[in-house]
Amino acid sequence: MEQLKSLSRELAMGSQGGSSKEFLDLVKSIGEARSKSEEDRIILRELETLRRRLSDPDIPRRKMKEYLLRLAYAEMLGHDASFGYIHAVKMAHDDNIMLKRTGYLTVALFLDDGHDLIILIVNTIQKDLRSDNYLVVCAALVAVCKLINEETIPAVLPQVVELLNHPKEAVRKKAVMALHRFHQKSPSSVSHLVSNFRKRLCDNDPGVMGATLCPLFDLISDDASSYKDLVVSLVSILKQVAEKRLPTAYDYHHMPAPFIQIKLLKILALLGSGDKQASNHMYAVLTEIFRKCESSSNIGNAILYECVCCVSSIYPNPKVLDAAIEATSKFLKSESHNLKYMGIDALGRLIRINPDIVEEHQLAVIDCLEDPDDTLKRKTFELLYKMTKSTNVEVIVDRMIDYMINITDNHYKTEIASRCVELAEQFAPSNQWFIQIMNKVFEHAGDLVNPRVAHNLMRLIAEGFGEDDEGADTQLRSSAVASYLRILGEPKLPSLFLQVICWVLGEYGTADGRHSASYIVGKLCDVAEAHSSDDTVKAYAVSAIMKIFAFELAAGRKVEMLPECQTLIDEVLASHSTDLQQRAYEFQALLALSPQAIENVMPPDASCEDIEIETSLPFLSNYINQAIENGARPYISESERLGTVNTITPASASHYQQDPAHSLRFEAYELPKPRAPPPSIQPSSTSSLPTISSDLVPVSEATYTTREEQHNPKVQTLADQISAEIGVRLKLEGVQKKWGQQTYSSPSAPSTSSSSTQKATNGMVTSDTIRQSSLDSWKQQIPEVSAEKQRLAASLFGKKAAERKTQGSTRRPAKESQHAVATSAPEPPEEKVVVPAVPPPDLLDLNEPSETATPTIDPFKQLEGLLGPAAGSDVASAPSPSVGAVKTPDLMSMFTDTPSIVDSKSSDKGVVSSTIAKKGPNVKEALQKDATARQVGVTPSGNNPNLFKDLLG
Repeated sequence: MEQLKSLSRELAMGSQGGSSKEFLDLVKSIGEARSKSEEDRIILRELETLRRRLSDPDIPRRKMKEYLLRLAYAEMLGHDASFGYIHAVKMAHDDNIMLKRTGYLTVALFLDDGHDLIILIVNTIQKDLRSDNYLVVCAALVAVCKLINEETIPAVLPQVVELLNHPKEAVRKKAVMALHRFHQKSPSSVSHLVSNFRKRLCDNDPGVMGATLCPLFDLISDDASSYKDLVVSLVSILKQVAEKRLPTAYDYHHMPAPFIQIKLLKILALLGSGDKQASNHMYAVLTEIFRKCESSSNIGNAILYECVCCVSSIYPNPKVLDAAIEATSKFLKSESHNLKYMGIDALGRLIRINPDIVEEHQLAVIDCLEDPDDTLKRKTFELLYKMTKSTNVEVIVDRMIDYMINITDNHYKTEIASRCVELAEQFAPSNQWFIQIMNKVFEHAGDLVNPRVAHNLMRLIAEGFGEDDEGADTQLRSSAVASYLRILGEPKLPSLFLQVICWVLGEYGTADGRHSASYIVGKLCDVAEAHSSDDTVKAYAVSAIMKIFAFELAAGRKVEMLPECQTLIDEVLASHSTDLQQRAYEFQALLALSPQAIENVMPPDASCEDIEIETSLPFLSNYINQAIENGARPYISESERLGTVNTITPASASHYQQDPAHSLRFEAYELPKPRAPPPSIQPSSTSSLPTISSDLVPVSEATYTTREEQHNPKVQTLADQISAEIGVRLKLEGVQKKWGQQTYSSPSAPSTSSSSTQKATNGMVTSDTIRQSSLDSWKQQIPEVSAEKQRLAASLFGKKAAERKTQGSTRRPAKESQHAVATSAPEPPEEKVVVPAVPPPDLLDLNEPSETATPTIDPFKQLEGLLGPAAGSDVASAPSPSVGAVKTPDLMSMFTDTPSIVDSKSSDKGVVSSTIAKKGPNVKEALQKDATARQVGVTPSGNNPNLFKDLLG
């Protein structure tokens, strides 16, 4: 990709210079070509022109640059431009930086690492790696990654290692990339330089650090145990990146260095796999990423998906697992097919930890299974394959076979067929069902099925249930014979399936007595005639006919040789296949034997009997002893050849004396011994083992802290501390945010605020009506689940899980209505003094003034004493309420014209209800109204009686 960008820049500069009009005409004519042949004619004509011009010895350097770019264009279109390769190598030697970069670019496009001209450019690369111009060094490092092969790595390796300490971060980054390329081509050549990757992980430049993650990922993939000590450093780096301590130049769509985060998460997933101690360091940063990462962009979803993959790989933690499940749920509920695909894949990873997770998203899985998007449907089948068990294997396998019938991709059809076979072998509820499934797989997948599956099916039919119940085994074989005779009527059957059918009919076609031998032989002759070009099917048919004749003759029954059977045998006797001829001659010889001999040669139902093989071959002992006495060498076993040198027994030592110097050596060649270090090198520096602990530089927390964030340090909130201590997760659906934009987390959630205790006044809608309308709107938003999907969910996930999923929507409003009734129940009589319990601490109370909390001192209440002695006496005469009893003020009663009603019971106790004596402006009323309006934040009016309903519910 970098080479293509460089080529485009070079072409753009050439077009600006006005020297490449011919090249632009070439590009235009190729774009206007109407056929491939016309395009080839244009390119060939251009190559002839360039060949003629390059033969001129005096070509200006700017023209040579343009010619090489045109050659590169022709080469990229698939034509041979080898006559210009040497000119590209020469241009790489040029001192001009622009020409040198063009030369390196074209050489990298023209040559591979095994080309003969590579040896001519190694010296140039060595010289450029020592250049003082860092642009020249960068160009040489880019060429190193493409052109240096395994043999030439030692020539440039020391210089590349020195560049790891270059003052320019771009050079250090490309040096790390070059070492990574060396490790991919020849791991042994850089095995002693692994410690350099650890050092560059702590580089001051984030770009160098990000480039180091790629070779570390490859090293950790090969051996994760050697890099467990990097977990703390990697977690620290990931935390700094997630907290946006890197420069904003690394942001992508407002996400801080997302590609570095993804690579770090991949590495942590490898290091934390099955390691509880290493995983404990990762939980905090993973939870922070789940909390902060935005799912509004594709790159944010990519980070969330990688977090889910990391959680599924490391040692499980309930809190982090819940966050991963929540992110997966967002993917599945999205309208985007890409996000649904990610959700299905993430769900398949999480069910390895907790198989019950999929039950919460069963309807989403069924929707993906019925989605027209073929890629999403295939991914859903992979999920079903992972969650298959004995209770749902029939439904899943039937779905897979139906999908396999309708696709034309042979590669994926083979994969689906192998999965169906594997699930049927592992979870088959009965042998009859297994045979039916195998018949469908063979019938629709054809020869794409593995031959091993055919042998397993034949063995299952021969062995039966593996118990002493002969009746069940006989019924199984009879049902298999009946199904195969019915399948033979279909026009086109695969060869492998026909082999199974012929074997079953030959072994058990006449065993139950339902079908005569002539009928079975006629069917087998028809199969051989219909597939006369397939020698394997004909061989199976001839062997099956021979078995039927042998079983009948051994039982004392005569079998009539049908004309078509005789014709088949005569045809096979004259066949060019020696295997078919041998089967036919054996068949003729078998017919000439007596019934007793036939029974001994081919006993019925003996295909699964064990054949004992004597590996020592004792009948050859006399022959071997006689040969040794005549001077033959005794046999030496493989273990003796590898373990000893002289393995001749004393009895045969006189006949044969083995010479160790001239005998064959069967052991492998020894590895070359390392050369001794020269005297100038200290012994301590010859060790090639990386020092893991000493080379690791701890990463400080403020490595990438920007100047702005130094003035805004983050403080852990009280809610985070309490949540970490008691393990309680806040449910903030429907709660208004206190910071940021004024919005609600879930506007569709039913409200449970204190407004449920309001009463209807002056035609105002009551709280019961508000709750009822909100429940009705909530029910309308719940999509109706069809009966077919409910049945499919019950088959896939179990009846209980499906009932919980489909009935959960009806149970939830019932609970909420009960709660609403409980909150609006009448208060107990005031004669009973009830001291309420101390309420639990509010996790959102951060010692800040809340919008719903009643202030301790109301400045407007203090002004009420200024209105007159009557107002003050009313307040003073009221008794103080009991401790902890807080009565919700009736906000709307202040704006009504109806006088308040004095309760007799309340008046007996000294509670005075204020009565409006006359109409007109009232200063006290106005102050109370203003105080309440300031507390609530809005000013209700008679024109909009539903104002509080809109706000609170």
